[in-house]
Amino acid sequence: MIRKLMIRSSKYKLWKEAETIIFITSKIFLPAELSHLRYRSFCPITSCKKTLYFCPMSKKAKQKYYVVWRGFRPGIYNNWEACKEQITGYERAQFKSFDSLEEARQAFEKSYEEIRELKGKKNLHTLTTDRKPILSSLSVDAACKGNPGVLEYRGVFTDTGTEIFRRGPYDLGTVNIGEFLAIVLGLAWLKNNKLQMPLYSDSRTAIAWVRKKQVNTKLKWNDKNRELFHAVHKAQKWLKENDYGDIPILKWETHLWGEIPADYGRK
Repeated sequence: MIRKLMIRSSKYKLWKEAETIIFITSKIFLPAELSHLRYRSFCPITSCKKTLYFCPMSKKAKQKYYVVWRGFRPGIYNNWEACKEQITGYERAQFKSFDSLEEARQAFEKSYEEIRELKGKKNLHTLTTDRKPILSSLSVDAACKGNPGVLEYRGVFTDTGTEIFRRGPYDLGTVNIGEFLAIVLGLAWLKNNKLQMPLYSDSRTAIAWVRKKQVNTKLKWNDKNRELFHAVHKAQKWLKENDYGDIPILKWETHLWGEIPADYGRK
């Protein structure tokens, strides 16, 4: 159950600076300067004019922030129980968890559809990892509803996410085949446009197939995937007849950089 608690404004100097963010249209969240505190740190102060809706947290629980776009009371909540009260029984509720308050705030300023499309992706311009991706590059990815299942793939500019090409849907394919075709089409696109920028893929299998210039799949031919296998044979033929050695094919490091920019956000 959500508890209404009073916060002594004189104890936290930044409280007044934050209150315009906290209380706009009753969309309430915990300010960053209080995020390290837990429920038992607060005592009811009945004379305080401002209130914060805050719930008890397990001391062992990893801090999460939950954005509710569609629910009984849209806003940002600092634990799952508070979020669940807003979405349980609400038709077509929209919500998502985030690891930091700042991520949750940025997400709340966007629509749920925008965030769903960006699911798992990080801002590549603000990465703090030692290794960083080359932003002037092409990224490719595939999505498959079932494996095998309905397949599609695409390529985008890594820096901006601008889509360069998209193929599918094919009625019956696999993710690895889609990743392979995406790499080959990306190589062909770069070569035709006389660009030598790197190409990123998050599939080790597809990269290996491209290097061997041969697909190794157990998927069987049938009427549903005839068009797809025609594309596979065409891609293998292109690899054997063209020189693309000046285009680096690089593995996307998802664990460091988040989902590849070409990702469909459907995981």
